[in-house]
Amino acid sequence: MKYFKQPFYGWWIVGAGGIVQWYTSAVFWRGFQAFVPHILGTFGWSAGATGAAISLQRSESGMISPFVGVLLDKYGPRKAMAFGVFVTGGGFIFMSQMQTLWQFYLAIALLTLGMSFGTFIVFVVTVANWFVRKRARALAALMSFSAVGGLTLPILVASIETFGWREMLMATGIGFWIIGFPATLVMRKRPEDHGMLPDGGPSGEEIAYAAKHGRSSMVREHAITMRQAIKLRFFWQLAIVTSLGQLVSSTNLFHFSALLEYGMTTALAASAAGAVAIGDLSGRAGIAILGDKYDKRKMLTIAMLMQTLGVAGLAGINAEVLGVNLGMWPMPFFVIFFGLGFGSSIPLRLSILGDYFGRTSYGSIVGLTSSVNALFGAGGPLLVGLIHDAEGSYRLGFTTLAIVLTISIPLAMSLEPAGRVAAKARQLARRNYQDRNQFEPPS
Repeated sequence: MKYFKQPFYGWWIVGAGGIVQWYTSAVFWRGFQAFVPHILGTFGWSAGATGAAISLQRSESGMISPFVGVLLDKYGPRKAMAFGVFVTGGGFIFMSQMQTLWQFYLAIALLTLGMSFGTFIVFVVTVANWFVRKRARALAALMSFSAVGGLTLPILVASIETFGWREMLMATGIGFWIIGFPATLVMRKRPEDHGMLPDGGPSGEEIAYAAKHGRSSMVREHAITMRQAIKLRFFWQLAIVTSLGQLVSSTNLFHFSALLEYGMTTALAASAAGAVAIGDLSGRAGIAILGDKYDKRKMLTIAMLMQTLGVAGLAGINAEVLGVNLGMWPMPFFVIFFGLGFGSSIPLRLSILGDYFGRTSYGSIVGLTSSVNALFGAGGPLLVGLIHDAEGSYRLGFTTLAIVLTISIPLAMSLEPAGRVAAKARQLARRNYQDRNQFEPPS
């Protein structure tokens, strides 16, 4: 009797992590913008003060990320995630009871600490450890859950208006515990620790093909340490490209408020901001199909170009240019290209790091890259919020970001191929070895 083949365990990790990613995106990464107008209306805080809090969140996340990556490389994901889930749920509950600005900042700090240990980096590192040949596909599938979270923004907006923002924050915290704790039980560090190989090992057809052609079917992994990585130009060039993207994407906190300011109704603004997730999801799903087949550097260049067009579209809605009102025609650029560009750039960045540097220090390298990204991401909300307080409009802030983001396009286009980066890393390793041993007497 022939039994159904069990799916590779790595896909269970993708699914469990994806559900938590979806929920986190729905209530915070993409959904928190629904809470902002209500919180500002309740307390009368300025957009700059709120943007500064999110900038604090990005900065704190950047400081924590390298430590999370190192801990994951050393101890695995389960304990770190359990701690993160507990703190994140508590952070939302604490925020639901806040009365002062310093309590809001403290709540944001708690959420940052919890999410650093309980969400994104944990799942990315774990999934990348379980997949090599299908890494782009697996990471894109994982990241697609985040994009789906954006589709629920209109539901969250309606729920806040019906039940109140405090009640919804309380429910959000409890929901995080209900979803997050069971997901921790699925996490495993590496397939080799459980008698498996990455991707489930080569298929029978691949083994036969390899034997016929006299070569291995397994993808050769580079093994570059974090010490080597930070000495390579490629690492910093990629970090700057993706950080410029984070500078822009972190301002989604103000998308909903900006659309309201541009004259849209609440329902239309919520639908437009939420519709960005359709392009986002399409971008991530597209990388799941194409990411392991084509040059990721070229695809990243296209992603940054689309993201630039997207933020320019947001700045152009109902704008006056040379005495002509652009009306609503720039909105499709925002809804489609912003989502597509941002969505595809996330799994591309993560799979490029895996392809170039391997699994040896992947957690540490992702953590350090996320730290650089977070420093740029911290500047986005603060910049847009302060410009809004000074000018009374979000438009100038988003226009400035569109101009800055154009720098990422030639940088992405000129990234070096993986083989050349690996050769430079080996050369660095040999040079360091020679430097250490040049004064030792021959044996």
